Amino acid sequence: MSNTEENLAAVERELAADVAMAEGRADAEDATLPEPAAGFIYLDYAATAPLCAEAAGAMAPFQVPGPANLAVNANANALYGVGRAAFDLLESARRRAARALGARRPDEIVFTSGATEADDAAILGLVQAAAEQRRLTGQKDRALHVITSAIEHDAVLAPCRRLEGEGVLVTYLRPNRQGFIEASSLAEALTDDTVLVSVQAANSEVGAIQPIRELAALAHERGALFHTDAVQALGKMPLDVQKLGVDAASFSAHKIGGPKGVGALYLKARTPFAPYLLGGGQESGRRSGTQNVAGVTGFVAALEAAQEAEPEESARLRALRDRLYAAMGSIGGIQPTVEVDAGSRDFLPNIVHGLADEWESETMVLRFDQLGICVAGGSACSSHSLEPSHVLRAMGVTGDTSYNALRISMGRYTSEADIAAFEKALKKVLNW
Repeated sequence: MSNTEENLAAVERELAADVAMAEGRADAEDATLPEPAAGFIYLDYAATAPLCAEAAGAMAPFQVPGPANLAVNANANALYGVGRAAFDLLESARRRAARALGARRPDEIVFTSGATEADDAAILGLVQAAAEQRRLTGQKDRALHVITSAIEHDAVLAPCRRLEGEGVLVTYLRPNRQGFIEASSLAEALTDDTVLVSVQAANSEVGAIQPIRELAALAHERGALFHTDAVQALGKMPLDVQKLGVDAASFSAHKIGGPKGVGALYLKARTPFAPYLLGGGQESGRRSGTQNVAGVTGFVAALEAAQEAEPEESARLRALRDRLYAAMGSIGGIQPTVEVDAGSRDFLPNIVHGLADEWESETMVLRFDQLGICVAGGSACSSHSLEPSHVLRAMGVTGDTSYNALRISMGRYTSEADIAAFEKALKKVLNW
């Protein structure tokens, strides 16, 4: 049976289980999970990374059922013994995360449900705190100004649009054709009313690494705070929040081989911040909600593994990236979206992005899927959209070409054999 036939059979079994459950007569066999696909090649790490061994091992003790396991699974905010034990695990993870990210203090790390929450909390929480400061100092009539880039993830763009609806002025910086936000454009946009600048550390589509240290310094010169969405950068380049000079940064576990549903917000000590989630006052009042100690533990294990392996792993992936860009040039029918010199550290080492001459993204993704290869046609979280990427539009890619994007993103388990197989598949897809 071919991979495609196996996958179709798995989907049919899953649909049958759904129907049976809806009719109230599902039995144990109907409800089983579909079998994993065999022999496929995964090249969509920018969307999510496979769970790594370190995270799986760290979370294993949490998977034992029953009250005997409450020493790890108790509510970390409870006062009795097993609650204090869970709290100790949580705080140990916080200290380890702070060390791995370069934070000065463990309490600068706020655990969240993921990077989307961390981005929303940073944008809305920092701006709300700035508004309150102005109210207390008799400056409530002064307009608040926020600066971000036009190529941010929607988790940054959406809260910025909400702020616009509330009367906040928002400036969207456009990148150059290579996907970089230039310092001169930020310098021109900054005003005395600017309270926050948010620019991603690296782009999830073309991989452009932004000059965060320089941009943050410019923001601070004008009295503004600086936040960066560092989701794609983590584990793919040297990353230290103190060296970057940022006031806030967002991170996600599942992009580096940790579990989904867990992330973190770095919030520099004494940075004015209004909590985004209200309730029981957990995370020192900055993020209410019972903490996911198991997920946090897996996240930190993946974080430490990614940071430790980064120099060697980035060099390995950079070589594979350069090989793929060279293959695009020789195969024909697809062109690199950006100019990436061999060995370049201006772009992430694991992302390759091209624009096909004829085929639309959806067609290519489905054809690769038939060949057992997972790739993407756009951003990490917009795979079901038929619209061209807002990133490409902001970079000046227009017309039919903007619909023909192909993104290949690699990671820890990507091998040279995978890339060789992809190169053969690329020729077949482009000449289908």
